[in-house]
Amino acid sequence: MVKVALIGAGKMGISHLAILGAHPDVEVVGVCDTSKLVVGALQKYSPFPCFTDYKKMIKEARPDAVFVAVPTKFHYTFVKELLNENIHVFTEKPFCLSSDEGQELAELAESKNRINQVGYHNKFIGTFKEVKRLIENKSLGEIQHFVGEAYGPVVLKKKQDTWRSDPSEGGGCLMDYASHVIDLINDILAPVTVSQGALLKSLYSTNVDDAVYALLGLENNTTGVLSVNWSDETYRKMSTSITIMGTKGKIVSDANELKVYFKDKDCPEDYSKGWNVKYITDLTEQVDFYLRGEEYSAQIDYFVKAVLGKVPNTINTFRSAWHTDRAISIIKMNAKN
Repeated sequence: MVKVALIGAGKMGISHLAILGAHPDVEVVGVCDTSKLVVGALQKYSPFPCFTDYKKMIKEARPDAVFVAVPTKFHYTFVKELLNENIHVFTEKPFCLSSDEGQELAELAESKNRINQVGYHNKFIGTFKEVKRLIENKSLGEIQHFVGEAYGPVVLKKKQDTWRSDPSEGGGCLMDYASHVIDLINDILAPVTVSQGALLKSLYSTNVDDAVYALLGLENNTTGVLSVNWSDETYRKMSTSITIMGTKGKIVSDANELKVYFKDKDCPEDYSKGWNVKYITDLTEQVDFYLRGEEYSAQIDYFVKAVLGKVPNTINTFRSAWHTDRAISIIKMNAKN
């Protein structure tokens, strides 16, 4: 059993807690939140030991691993303290507010040989996993262009300030929304190293961006487009997609459907010349506990298995999350200039 504690019992924290509480290889030894209302409810309705001071929880509960689900501005401080206590860490995305902080934590986790993971759940979605497999196998030949997109109805009118409208809290479309797309591009194709013509547009917000558009260059010299808007009311919920064009064909994929076009008969097994369509139901691996989507349980299960030494610590590491933080910084700098 892996002894696990949670810091931050907000929306994502409670989601993680539900999955951890049902995991056969996990013992939840502590939950910490600064809200007395939240802690009181958990004390009354859950079997988990509750705390309002995370340092006290670490000292008394002595967890093997900790899930950090607090505002991004606290990630650096909390994660650094946990790593220095030789504790394995899973933290929510985005990783850090600055790429310098992310790089420092990545290096610290590697030097301490601690299991580390960031909650970019798209990498555990079957359609995107299949896109990555096809690209790694060079099924599309030489990559010519890509388009990474995400749209959704998050900010649709001017309203009272929340953390989403505060850049110091990790708010804004680029940091909170586009980071998912950037992380996918980094993982499937190559890390972003260049941004040109970046536009950060405020449609309803005062202090942060609601839409992000940029031309991107990758480490392997591939080029493409980023288009993200969280003020698009034509979508019921967040929709993330990636389009990749190559010399042998084309891929268009979101979280529900994968469409692949091959120009000739020289294509992978289970595919044919012309258009092929696969659905998430064809590509999803079964999980023991379903909440919101299989990917949320899958990412936690992978982290627990990594702590137990059953799988390598190679998906959504702090190092890969730092590449995403760095790309965000590159796009911000380009937009300023």
